[in-house]
Amino acid sequence: MRECSTRRRGGGVAAHASGLAILRASGGHADVSALCPAAYAQAFPMANALVTGASGYIGSRLVHELHALGEPVGCVARDPSRVSFDPAVAVHRGDMLDATSLSAIGEGYTTAYYLVHSMGRGGDSDYEKRDASAASNFARFAAAAGIERIVYLGGLGDRPASQHLRSRLRVGEILRDEGPPLTWFRAGMVVGAGSESYRTLRSLVERLPVMLAPSWLSTPTQAIAIGDVLQYLLEAPRIAETRSREIEIGSEEILTYGEMLDRMADALGLRRRPRIPVPLLTPWLSSHWIGLVTPVDAGVARPLIEGLSTDTTVTDPTGMALFDFLPRSFDQALREAIAEEDEARRSTRTP
Repeated sequence: MRECSTRRRGGGVAAHASGLAILRASGGHADVSALCPAAYAQAFPMANALVTGASGYIGSRLVHELHALGEPVGCVARDPSRVSFDPAVAVHRGDMLDATSLSAIGEGYTTAYYLVHSMGRGGDSDYEKRDASAASNFARFAAAAGIERIVYLGGLGDRPASQHLRSRLRVGEILRDEGPPLTWFRAGMVVGAGSESYRTLRSLVERLPVMLAPSWLSTPTQAIAIGDVLQYLLEAPRIAETRSREIEIGSEEILTYGEMLDRMADALGLRRRPRIPVPLLTPWLSSHWIGLVTPVDAGVARPLIEGLSTDTTVTDPTGMALFDFLPRSFDQALREAIAEEDEARRSTRTP
């Protein structure tokens, strides 16, 4: 088993990271086998965690990691049949758009992770309004239920032109203004096998021998590995300075989307795809043909692509400095995601 790829800051390990510092990584997964629940409990005070968006890629991964670390954890799912966790994980039926359904969750949780967004699934463009309503409902529920902190994962970009990024920004503002103290993580592309941005990137490289090159391929961004996202989410409630603040996270490299496509080709062992410059091809127009060549739901692919004209780089790294590790490189994140996805494909083919 490999040592965790994240590099620690300085010569020592800060007290708040003494436990998670020995977490290992395998294929992008945090592996808690090196840290038994008893050791984790000694390193960190236990916090009853409630995870929303538990049927999604990041939410489900977070639930598994929290449970493996021995934390009392519950989750909220609109359809509990879509999630599969250890019986010790409490699964609450709840719809963020139905405030009355949230009251059935009850009290006893101290930290809530808000990982919900609708993002036009099925082609519905009215998700911005739904996201705002859902955030307001949950913020009010959290305040009434005695939850001490909400941890939210939103997007980078201060003045986003796309509906998707505007919605993520507005959700953070609502949670901050109407709910308990907020730890607001802001990230660009999450690189992991179940990330729709990653799946779109991989599909473009694998399926298109030649690519059109609109101007947004030169937009700068900073991606981040799923393993690093999980580590930030896990550590944040134990670091007092993360309370009531925004934290921008990303790998050290600033890359354009065009450079990311080249790096993906390299990681897959494929020839870098030639690109034909088409500067007038807008993100909105691009989203239609990209939706035809990727496995991602068209209602999700289009908002993602429309956000590519926005600079999503880390402008304030001081929040990341509160954590005693440095994120993986983009190349390493790609290698881990590819290995994770390939392993999942082999598992589904095994009788």
